Amino acid sequence: MKPPRKILDHQNKLLSRYKRLIEQAYNFRQTDSALSDISEFQAIKLLHKLNKLKYLNRDLGRIQQN
Repeated sequence: MKPPRKILDHQNKLLSRYKRLIEQAYNFRQTDSALSDISEFQAIKLLHKLNKLKYLNRDLGRIQQN
C-alpha cells in the first residue's frame, strides 16, 4: 500500500528545506565559515529526520501488506 499522503507531504517539505540549507551552506563556505557550518549542521539534522521517515514508511508498508 501507499504511505499516507500526509507523510509524503512532510517528506517533500523536509527535502526541499534540506536542499535549501545545503545550497546556503555551499554559498556561505567562502564568505562566512561559521554560517556555513550552522547551515550544514541543520541540514544534517533534517537528513536524519528524513531517514527516520523513510524507515517508518518502509515498516508501515510491511504492516499494511500483512
